[in-house]
Formats: sequence, C-alpha cells, structure tokens
Amino acid sequence: MITNYLKLAYKVLLRRKFFTFVNLFGTSVTLLVLVIASAMLDHTFSPMAPEVKLDRTLHVTYMAMRGEGNEWSGSPGYGFLDRYCRDIPHVERMSLYTGAHAAASFVGGEKVISQMRRTDAEYWTILDFAFVAGQPFGAPEVADGARVAVVTESTARRLFGDRTAIGQTFETQGQTFTVNGVVRDVPRVRDAAFADIWVPVTTLPTDLWKTSLMGDFNAMMLADSPRSFRAIRTEFAARLPHVQMTEPDRYKTMSGSPRTRLEDVAAEAVGTTEDMPRTGLFIGVLALLALLFMLLPAINLVNLNISRIFERVSEIGVRKAFGASTGDLVGQFIVENIVLALLGGAIGLVLSLWALQLINVSGVVPNADFHMNPRIFLYGLGLSVFFGVLSGAYPAWRMARLDPVEALRGGHR
Repeated sequence: MITNYLKLAYKVLLRRKFFTFVNLFGTSVTLLVLVIASAMLDHTFSPMAPEVKLDRTLHVTYMAMRGEGNEWSGSPGYGFLDRYCRDIPHVERMSLYTGAHAAASFVGGEKVISQMRRTDAEYWTILDFAFVAGQPFGAPEVADGARVAVVTESTARRLFGDRTAIGQTFETQGQTFTVNGVVRDVPRVRDAAFADIWVPVTTLPTDLWKTSLMGDFNAMMLADSPRSFRAIRTEFAARLPHVQMTEPDRYKTMSGSPRTRLEDVAAEAVGTTEDMPRTGLFIGVLALLALLFMLLPAINLVNLNISRIFERVSEIGVRKAFGASTGDLVGQFIVENIVLALLGGAIGLVLSLWALQLINVSGVVPNADFHMNPRIFLYGLGLSVFFGVLSGAYPAWRMARLDPVEALRGGHR
C-alpha cells in the first residue's frame, strides 16, 4: 500500500510542477532560516573553544549603586570584584578582566585598529585558547606589570606581516608591548574571550582602577558544578550589604548578581526586573517567533492543498466508486505531503550548509565559525513534516467524505 502511495505521490508531484515548487520552496526556506538562527544561538550559548567551560561559568558584568536621587549602573570595578567577590564557596577559579576596546597602532604609517583587553593570569586557566606559538602571560608577569601581550593570528599578520610574531614589539595606547603568545582568532560572539590583543591588567596607566567599585571590569567565576550556581548567588548577595561605599553621601546600596551567558543576553535583549534578567520572557519570545515562522507557511500550504485537492474531485469520486475508503484517500494525500516535506528538508539541508559557509567566509560576524546543528535541523524537519501532514490532512479528510456521485459530478460540500 505504501509503495502505491509513493508512486502516486511521485506522479502527482510531476504533474503539478508549480504547486510542487511552491511547497518545496516554502519548506526549504523555512528550514534554512531556522538552521541559520539556531546555529548562531548555539554558537553563542554552547560551550566551545575558547569558552569550553561555559556551562559552569557565571559572569559578573552588571552592577548598580543607588542612593537617594542617584544611580550608577554598568560594569563593576576592580576594587569591588577584588575585595568582595573572592573566595566564594564552590567557585574554583575567578578571573577579573576589562572589556574589549579599540586600540590603535601604526604600521608603516598606516593606522591599525585592534580590540584590546586587559586580564589577570587566571583568565588563561578558565578559558581554553588555541596557542599556535608562545604561551600566555602568568602571575609573575601580571604582578610585575610586564609589558607583554598575546595576539591573534590575524593581528600578528596585520602588525608584523610574514615575520614571526614572538618577541616582536608594537606600540598602542602610548605603551610598547612584546608579543609573548599567538592564538587562533576568536569569534566575536564569544563575549568574554573575544579580543585581538590581551595584556596584563597591571599595565593600566594609573592605579585608580584598583579601588573602584564601578568601572570597566568583568568577572568570570568557574563553579565546581552548575548545581552550585544558586549557592554562589546566595553568598554573593549576602556580601553586598557589607560593601563600603566610596561615596556614601551619594550611594547607599549596591545590587547585582552573577549571570550565565543566556541571562546576560536576555538582560540586554528584553531588560531586567529589579536587576534580574527576564530570561523566561526572552526564551518565550524566541519560541513564539519560531512557532509563528513555522505556522505562517503552514497556513499558506493549507490553502494551496485545498485548491489542489478541489481539482482532484473527479479522481476522488472514481476511487470511492471502486471501493476506496476515507482512510485510504486521507493516507494517500498525507503521504504526498510527507514526501514533499522530506524533499524540501533535503533541499533546506543543502542550502543551510552553503549559507553557513558563506556567512563564515563573508566576515559579517568576525571570526565566525557557524556549524550545522543536527539536533535543531531534525527538530525543524520534524516540525515541517508535522505542518505538512496538518496542512494536507484536513483538506484531504474533507474531500474524502464526499459522496461518490457528487464527486464524479465535480461538486463538493
């Protein structure tokens, strides 16, 4: 029976080429967009180099100081993180580092802009960079304020051309650094790891950063397990009332909490409630958008299927006159839609692989390395098959219930 259905489906698809094209186009483009979006999300939130421990890492990227009529919110300062956030139970390692900011260098009279970040030594133990030459700077270099740097491969080429980068010097922000290590380029979406140049935090030109409660610093807390996140946040919150304000006449309290990468992105996308990211709302919006994106093509396919099946009223009448049951007819039309969905899925798979490769080499997302997510693709294909069945089942069931005589006359109810 299934073999006959497949043969009929093949002949029907060839007979109505325009209808077949519209169905395949809708399914493949829908899967293409879903796969690209899921690849970007997966690349942002999943543990992968150099953030291989992202699933058990918390970030302190936002704090707020408040007083009567005054508020200062944004990145915390080194002074707060160093004095009040160390030695929290269940935190195996903690790194303090600045944001990535533009730094200019001049090579052969031309200006070269790089993104530079200042870090401590623990930064290199939490993150897993792929070194192609040299090594990271360690605690002794940080303690001494050594003018050493780690650069990416592309930055090494821009600064030194074909020369070996290790041991070479360059100048930026009025300071001269010696290259100590070279790493592979880091994708821009790896927020804590991305930069072109990394130097010791102690090379900052003044000492004001050492005591600041607010400033340009972030912290990475590597937990012993994701199950410890709640305990870490509880201890963090218990320490906040003991923060000694540097401007007590203006600010009375300090608030904030360590966040996962998902919570950080949710806070930026949909905001916060009492400094807490609305992660549930963010996930709900993404799910709703995905559902609507899948539902709209399905509605269009329902209308197309109804039109197509109305044109086959006489065929339905002949089959019913020769004893075909309602189930036989519905099964036939459902198999036709499943075949269409699977063909569209295969085309969508090929298009997705091509599109992701194009995005990777285009430079639209710096250093991007997006890959196919098989799990998400299978989910998307499953939804496409589901909606394909749904869009074909109702009109098929409706037409299969026609009286054979009415159907042979070309009528319908």
